[in-house]
Amino acid sequence: MYKRQVLVVATPCPLILAAPVALVAGIGRAARRGIVVKGGAALERLARVETVLFDKTGTLTPGRPALVAVEADPAVGEAPALRLAAALAQGSTHPVSAALVAAAAAGSVALPVPEEVVEVAGGGVKGRVEGQPLLLGAEAFLHAEGVAVWEARGGAAAPVAWLAVGGRAAAAFVMADGVRAEAPRAVAWLRALGLRRLVLVTGDRAAAAAPVGRALGLDAVLADQAPADKIAVVRAEAAAAPTAMVGDGVNDAPALAAADVGIAMGAHGTAAAAEAGDVVLLVDRVDRVPEAIAIARRARRVAFQAIALGMGLSGVAMAFAAAGYLAPLAGALVQEGIDVAAILYALTALRAGRGE
Repeated sequence: MYKRQVLVVATPCPLILAAPVALVAGIGRAARRGIVVKGGAALERLARVETVLFDKTGTLTPGRPALVAVEADPAVGEAPALRLAAALAQGSTHPVSAALVAAAAAGSVALPVPEEVVEVAGGGVKGRVEGQPLLLGAEAFLHAEGVAVWEARGGAAAPVAWLAVGGRAAAAFVMADGVRAEAPRAVAWLRALGLRRLVLVTGDRAAAAAPVGRALGLDAVLADQAPADKIAVVRAEAAAAPTAMVGDGVNDAPALAAADVGIAMGAHGTAAAAEAGDVVLLVDRVDRVPEAIAIARRARRVAFQAIALGMGLSGVAMAFAAAGYLAPLAGALVQEGIDVAAILYALTALRAGRGE
């Protein structure tokens, strides 16, 4: 007798509307905080993240290293070594290269134009300057090219860029790049959100990476990681729990693409990282990472709550209709009111939650 009334109030509109509205509201809230999330699927994956992997330079450190010492082969000399290294560094986008160019500029050193420059992601740069074949990069990069290096004094716990001239190590450039001021707060926030594992994954030497990991209380530090190694680490961690990778450089882009969620530091990062990431931070602050996760979790939680609210109210309306207390016209109006209530509740994802 009351089949028509029940049918009118039994529409699944709250289920269809509430979740997309909540997710879009979450994306909008993130955008207001300088966090670009590339779609609702990315937001949902971000909400489920339990492990976060961090690159070091430009992510947990400001990515603006400064040259603090030069150790050169006496046969080459410090000033000529810096001139050659800075000249080749002009063909690279890496922050260490920028530091070398800045150091040469500060000394008013005229730099020749490099030739045949090839940048190896996560390794270094090779090319020619004034006809001399040069290599500039990490120790592992020079080793891969068959060049042996000495133990750099004063560089045990600092990043070191090496210069090789004609297949022989010629100089070590010791850099300084401290931990970001907001990094401890970011790590503490991630712990408060209940993330199970925080890991530093970097191409830098263990001696330079370990102090950063200790200072921030990270669960593990994986150093000397080439781009392919980072991908392997991401896949291994993702096999155990949903994993996010945070990075900013060209060498981080493959790992960002391989992670469940790639988070690119887009303010000063590379276009390759921003393209590969599912989330792009337009503000140069690493504490936007836990904020993005908090926003995603709240949006997902609000979506489920809005669905439960809408379907619950529909169930109550169906019971009233089955008992004969709702006519078809009144039932239609009630159902529209339920839809509006579910949508309005879903829009509360625009507001900051307790975790934010």
